[in-house]
Amino acid sequence: MKAVYVGKHFPGQRRGTKYPIYPYREVNPSKEASKRLAWMDWYRQHGSNASRTCRYFGISRKTFYKWWGRYQRVGVAGLEEESRAPRNRRRPEITQEEKLRVIRLRKENIRYGKEKLAVLYREEYGESLSAWKIYRVIREYDLYWSPVRNLKLRKKRKRAQNKKRITELRGKVLNMPLVEMDTKVIWCQPNKRYLMAGIEKETKIAFARMYKTASSVSARDFLLRMRYLLSPQRFLVQSDNGSEFLDRFEEACKHLGMEHYFSRVKTPKDHPDIERFNRTVDEEFLQMGNYLADPDEFNRRLTEWLIKYNFKRPHQTLGYMTPMKAYQSRCRPSRKARLLPMYSTHTGF
Repeated sequence: MKAVYVGKHFPGQRRGTKYPIYPYREVNPSKEASKRLAWMDWYRQHGSNASRTCRYFGISRKTFYKWWGRYQRVGVAGLEEESRAPRNRRRPEITQEEKLRVIRLRKENIRYGKEKLAVLYREEYGESLSAWKIYRVIREYDLYWSPVRNLKLRKKRKRAQNKKRITELRGKVLNMPLVEMDTKVIWCQPNKRYLMAGIEKETKIAFARMYKTASSVSARDFLLRMRYLLSPQRFLVQSDNGSEFLDRFEEACKHLGMEHYFSRVKTPKDHPDIERFNRTVDEEFLQMGNYLADPDEFNRRLTEWLIKYNFKRPHQTLGYMTPMKAYQSRCRPSRKARLLPMYSTHTGF
């Protein structure tokens, strides 16, 4: 708490002002309000010269006098941002009679969509009612065939609107590596296992690991292992829209200071490198007799294959270099390339 004086007759204020008197009181202004309060303090302490105050803080006179007027009328509370929402908002123009008609039609045809109901409404009542107004009535009275399922679907769509898409990086120069991640289902009859994989887009350094569950906890564990593989560099993360890349996984990304981007739905061309790597794993590792349900034995064999993949296997897209050589050649000259942690087990080649 900070004690701020907002009383009458402070330096620079004319006597006989029409504004009310504010006593001493304890306030806790926000960051923006504290910044504006500093303008007022500087203004009073330097001869109440508005021009000097504006030049010192780099603001316009119009801006200063706007907040100065609020400060005189309300005090420190007047320096807080106000809502900019319109006072008189538009309301849906639909009568109660029209609502009752829509409710009846919806209950009689619970599986019909809003466009079909709009046609039925026009045929039965001889009046036109937009599909949007019909949808608002359906949503207001929860007239769904499966309300629980629909609620989950609406929440999922709302989350999708807030996701950062990989298309935002199109045409931009990236200042750190981009790692594409994906989850592949492996059937080791009668068991179901999940192979999480990640590949760095430029150098093709890849890592993969089997898990028993495709949860966000497993994805977080995989992210930490991938970070250890590419350390000390930070990297951008790209994944599809699977639930394993939410919750704990996103928390880990924020904690590590990594930005997480999502591919577009049903658009495999947004992550072609990881799709190609999954095919390589399937052809060069799984189909070579490595369908094992035991994660420990599977991951041991997979690590040996990954060492060969990163250190010995030539890549056509890299000019037939190995990913490790590409990684070393693309490191900054001022920084020595760091050997991958799996290098300590690199003994068979």
